[in-house]
Formats: sequence, structure tokens, C-alpha cells
Amino acid sequence: MKMSEIQDLTLQELMAKSRDLRVELFNLRLQQASSQLEKSHRIRFIRRDIARVETQISKKRNN
Repeated sequence: MKMSEIQDLTLQELMAKSRDLRVELFNLRLQQASSQLEKSHRIRFIRRDIARVETQISKKRNN
């Protein structure tokens, strides 16, 4: 997900996106723990997307 896509979202949409990404990260970690995860690099991308979304949430709350 690109930052330009994130900037266009409203605060409620960002909160929902953050929640969805965290659930996806949790599921990926469960798969990793049970040795069923095929694309381990996906965890890194999800973590970065969460950071981008949380940064944008902080910016919108401060404005």
C-alpha cells in the first residue's frame, strides 16, 4: 500500500484499515508458528503498512 493511497482515507477508514492489517498480521504469525507460512516476507510488508497507517492516523488527529 502506498502512502498516497493512505492519505486519501478518512480517520474512520484508517482505523478500520489498521484493525484489518493487525488481524492479518496475527494470522500470518499463527501460520509462521505452525510452519505453514509460505511467503514469510509478507509479515514485513504488513508491519510497514501498519506503521504507515498509524502515522497517518496521528497526523490526522493532530490537525
